[in-house]
Amino acid sequence: MTWEIFLPFALVSLVLWTAGAVLAACRRKGVSRASVILTACGIAVYAVFIGGLWISLNRPPLRTLGETRLWYSLFMILSGWIVYCRWHYRLIPVFSLVVATVFIVINIVHPEIHDQSLMPALQSLWFVPHVTVYMFSYSLFGCAFLLAVAGLWRHSADYLPSTDRLVAIGMAFLTFGMLSGCFWAKQAWGSYWSWDPKETWAAATWCAYLVYIHRRLCCHRTNQSAISYVWLIVGFALLQMCWYGVNYLPSAQGSMHSYK
Repeated sequence: MTWEIFLPFALVSLVLWTAGAVLAACRRKGVSRASVILTACGIAVYAVFIGGLWISLNRPPLRTLGETRLWYSLFMILSGWIVYCRWHYRLIPVFSLVVATVFIVINIVHPEIHDQSLMPALQSLWFVPHVTVYMFSYSLFGCAFLLAVAGLWRHSADYLPSTDRLVAIGMAFLTFGMLSGCFWAKQAWGSYWSWDPKETWAAATWCAYLVYIHRRLCCHRTNQSAISYVWLIVGFALLQMCWYGVNYLPSAQGSMHSYK
């Protein structure tokens, strides 16, 4: 399994996800069973490619920015699928599909960034759980971001209970990701935390979502729902900066966390 056959796997997955999203959007109440099945089939097809790529590379496909986008597009669909099954938001599969499609298209347009060997520092037992947990937390925050945008657009506080749960679960995964990264850094470089540019933005992102949780625990007034939604958008913007935006900063050129 190589990147040369990524396109057919991606297209089949996108067709299945699109069909599932359309069926979900067309159903006014409840969950469309056909939508759930089609989306699950698309997830399975996409996961088969990731698994095959893992075997062919003889390493986890988590080394480059393109490979992390591969996982994020999968987890974005998976998170949207879970949210749809749990809370029946019929447009969330559509929004998740749009986000996943953007990352898939970027991977198709920029194939030159994929084939990279695994440096010795990445040959650690912490590598896979650290990165995959981070990517899954990012997808949960992505769903919370989409619901926040919908809440602002509709001037409704109805989405807050769902965003609260998504952020709480995402925060747990994000915290585990940071802690595992600390243990990994100690093992590889001799220090738990060095205020590397990536680490600094990760701390800022973690604090932003912590502030959101604190606000929601201390203030349940629905007339302040807009502020909570805006805070989710700010947190998601910080997350994007932490993930790939930091790579464009001059101070990050020598960062141990940069994707090269």
